[in-house]
Amino acid sequence: MSTRSKSSNTLRKSKRKNSLESAISSQVFTKIANVNGTIVAVKQINKPYTAVTASLVREINEIRYLTHRNINPLVGACVEPLKNCILSVYCPKGSLLDVLENDNIKLDRIFKVSFATDIAKGMSYLHASDVKSHGHLKSSNVFIDPHWTCRIGNIAMPIFRDGERPLQDSEFNKNYQLLWTAPELLRDQNQSVRGSQKGDVYSYGIILQEIILRSGPYSYNNLDPKDILQLIISKQTPPFRPEVPTEETIPELDDIMRMCWEEVNMFRPTFDTILELLKKLNNGKTTNLVDQMVHMMEKYADHLEELVNSRTQELEIEQKRTEDLLCRMLPRSIANDLKLGKMVAPETYDSVTVFFSDIVGFTALSSESSPMEVVTLLNDLYTCFDTIIEDYDVYKVETIGDAYMVVSGLPQRNGNKHAGEIATMALDLLSSVTTFRIRHRPEKQLQMRVGIHSGSVCTGVVGLKMPRFCLFGDTVNYASRMESSGLALRIHVSPQCKTILDQLGGYYFHCRGPVTMKGKGEITTFFLLSKEGFNKPLPDLKLAVPVEAHDFK
Repeated sequence: MSTRSKSSNTLRKSKRKNSLESAISSQVFTKIANVNGTIVAVKQINKPYTAVTASLVREINEIRYLTHRNINPLVGACVEPLKNCILSVYCPKGSLLDVLENDNIKLDRIFKVSFATDIAKGMSYLHASDVKSHGHLKSSNVFIDPHWTCRIGNIAMPIFRDGERPLQDSEFNKNYQLLWTAPELLRDQNQSVRGSQKGDVYSYGIILQEIILRSGPYSYNNLDPKDILQLIISKQTPPFRPEVPTEETIPELDDIMRMCWEEVNMFRPTFDTILELLKKLNNGKTTNLVDQMVHMMEKYADHLEELVNSRTQELEIEQKRTEDLLCRMLPRSIANDLKLGKMVAPETYDSVTVFFSDIVGFTALSSESSPMEVVTLLNDLYTCFDTIIEDYDVYKVETIGDAYMVVSGLPQRNGNKHAGEIATMALDLLSSVTTFRIRHRPEKQLQMRVGIHSGSVCTGVVGLKMPRFCLFGDTVNYASRMESSGLALRIHVSPQCKTILDQLGGYYFHCRGPVTMKGKGEITTFFLLSKEGFNKPLPDLKLAVPVEAHDFK
């Protein structure tokens, strides 16, 4: 043998081996083997030997010569002693029974009608051939090829299987396998082993019930197979047949199904008639593989479009939540720059107004409260404040403990309006204190102290993890000292801030007089009393806690 011939043989063997390994690696529904490169299903016949006769060869050839896309090809038979078996082309998706029982496989109405049509086409061809009838038509003998086409197999072979020893099977299973058998065949055990054409039509009707309900025969009757067979044989009026709920039936198949299981076999239709009815009920359209694939692709495309729209909406919602969270930590303009990957350079603002507030007596109150009560208090208070400042052109810088810091005039400059925004906001926050109640101390009036100052600051984003927008400069320190040197339930205003508010007009002050502050010396400061047009109630100053020496820093 030449080197080229050896190489060719080796390649063929390799392909056969790979084909078999591929089939074995997928889900396997029966014993399989490789015959000349074809993966075949092996059906064992329980008999010691088979005599090869002319009638046996004729029986096998009649089935082997059946060539139709809805007939599963018979490859051959093995007649070696103790190794008798039938070989047919292996269908990797298993039988119709396997598909119907698999809940992971979704079958819509068109798919079910397609299965019914495939079986009818195969049986019409079989009845017109020399084989004449199937004899054992049931869902387990209808196979599904890789293209989701139904192929009829396991056609009765009475000569080849003559002398076959019955398997040691339970009575339940034996009776269950007879549920597809026509009533006249059940009553007359001497009928042909290959059954009859009208008997095949009855079996087809039972298969239609399985397809419609995706369940076994007589599944809704809730009876033992033996009891079902006795009811079928007894010739009841009306005849005992499977129960198919109206709400679960398929109109295209229901009438045909009931015609197929008529008690009088002459009233049952032929498979040619069934095909005509299926075509008529389907508005003259053929239900072939292409129709199913197009239909499935359309449904998949529609579902995919809905899924994409749904996921897009979810993504947009999540992006908005992320943006909102980021904009709570940083000014929106700076957050947008960071999202675009831009560097945020430090920036100087010539004139802004800074607001500071804290709770008078917070240390004493904390010592008398549990940590959870303190957290609840601050959360309630600053949630209230956060809601109010939404109405003003201000930016909340941070909260540290009981300290609340707000600024106006940055990052978007607003001329000299920043002082007015902060002053009006301070009045609004002070007004909210009149109705605020401490949950664990409802009888106690919350005492807030406020300080505001106008001047220049420098800003920048500090840190990579949890970045913070920070303010730097003497103006921040000045505003903080205005707060710490103020009085309870009062808005302490620096002279620089008052000058701008006077320019804006409409604000009323009380001159506090000279106050000594660390690093500033003696400064004449003012208390903001109200604003023209501001009608909200302000706290009663009689309830204010007296100032102590250590409060002035």
